[in-house]
Amino acid sequence: MSGVRVAAELAFSARDLARLRFAVSPMWEVGPSFRLLVSGIAHPVHHTWVAQVRPRWAAAGLDRGWLGDLVPGAGYVPDFLNPAPDGPAPTLGRELAQIAATPADRVRRDLDRLAEEQGHLGPRASALYARPRARLERVTEEIAAYWDLALAPYWARIRAVLDADVFHRARQVAEQGAGRLFNELHPTVSWDDHALRLARRTRALSRPTAGAGMVLLPSVFTGPCPLTRVTPPEPPQLAYPARGIGDLWAARPAAGTTPLAAVLGRTRTRLLTELDSPASTTELAQRTGLSPAGVSQALTALRDARLVSAHRAGRVVLYARTSVADTLIAG
Repeated sequence: MSGVRVAAELAFSARDLARLRFAVSPMWEVGPSFRLLVSGIAHPVHHTWVAQVRPRWAAAGLDRGWLGDLVPGAGYVPDFLNPAPDGPAPTLGRELAQIAATPADRVRRDLDRLAEEQGHLGPRASALYARPRARLERVTEEIAAYWDLALAPYWARIRAVLDADVFHRARQVAEQGAGRLFNELHPTVSWDDHALRLARRTRALSRPTAGAGMVLLPSVFTGPCPLTRVTPPEPPQLAYPARGIGDLWAARPAAGTTPLAAVLGRTRTRLLTELDSPASTTELAQRTGLSPAGVSQALTALRDARLVSAHRAGRVVLYARTSVADTLIAG
């Protein structure tokens, strides 16, 4: 994937339009979110997430690992980290399996471009270049660790935004056509006379150098401009900022919880309301004044009922509300 700086034009035939599709991709959140942590930028939208995740990310040493070499603060990120989605919503495990199976020559080609743009390869990227097949597994293991720490506790909330965006865009295509979709996708994207124009790209883009069709991927961490991945014969990918990001981390107002407490009990209801952001047993005990043992027992019951999910972040287990619990809390 790459940043954007110069104009480019991608022609669409009837066949290309017929192969236009949407997908939700975990890896399109991994790279941009990691870059945000690396950059140290005080992001106007994601500051709540950064404040919660950055201390855990640094304590786990993930800022100094494989991703630290492969995802620089700006510029190109190796395309093999964003495999072509083979369905509308591939799991992280599926995408990691695709990354692990990347041919060695493809890994080296992407790393050559990374070295060209960054001026050098870091020690881990150099080790990956020397032995791609042997070290891709270590890369995927670190991605999985990063996911568990930084994104899995928040995935229900993120996924709700992504799914809502896809629903809106798909309905737009059905009612008003692909041209309207592209013209409203992002200010740097426009449609005219059977061609898609993208402003401020770093490299040229044309249909002969891209695969057929296109995959559109909403992302909460991609921004401020769309990102592309072009690796024919696979269809080109265009990741764009999803609608509704501004409200992503806003506290969810809880409706009156008395009726819910009558069903779940006051302790479990209190813990659900406290889990507007992921937290550990210790944190919840400190916030509520409950004993750690009491919190643990209540969380186990809520997890069994699929109202909370548990995610290991190093030595700590973080608990997060599920989408079902969000619905209950909201009303």
